[in-house]
Amino acid sequence: MSPLEWLASVCFILGCSLNLIAAIGALRFPDLLARMHAATKPQVLGLILTMAGLAASLGSSQLTWKLLIVVLFQFMTAPVSAHMVGRSGYRTGKVRDEDLVVDELTEDLRRVQQADTQPPTS
Repeated sequence: MSPLEWLASVCFILGCSLNLIAAIGALRFPDLLARMHAATKPQVLGLILTMAGLAASLGSSQLTWKLLIVVLFQFMTAPVSAHMVGRSGYRTGKVRDEDLVVDELTEDLRRVQQADTQPPTS
């Protein structure tokens, strides 16, 4: 085996292991915030390692650029989707108050509710 094939094998094994750990964590953790953390952190790194292994094993520069676009798309969408899942979980009462160290969203929601209940001044 060439050194590039060894690198690809290591990337595949590490990437698949991280994706497996993310899946187990999403199933085993008790609350929304812990599951969300388990589903986003190791899964993104696992995908990056899997794409790096694929790029190393195939060795095509055209394919490497396409895989880089996949990784960049994951970098852009994972934080946004995790934020939206956390925010909707908070609004629907799935997040317990004792799990939060700082709660900045409650004050924002109160201001929005007060603005909605006040009649328009025109």
